[in-house]
Amino acid sequence: MSVHVYKILEIVGSSTDSTEDAIRSAVAKASETVRNMHWFEVAETRGHIEDGKVAHFQVTLKIGFTLE
Repeated sequence: MSVHVYKILEIVGSSTDSTEDAIRSAVAKASETVRNMHWFEVAETRGHIEDGKVAHFQVTLKIGFTLE
């Protein structure tokens, strides 16, 4: 059985469409420079309101990746 050691990176994704889109775009962007990503956790969700409507979503993610 292998033992893994993880490092946690905290990032914030944003989207005008949805929290899911904010998560997916943040993970995609992080994958351009971070190797060995294995999991994510949504730490915080918040947004911006304009004229009584949700205008923008922000999602804080913790991404776990293994060290080489």
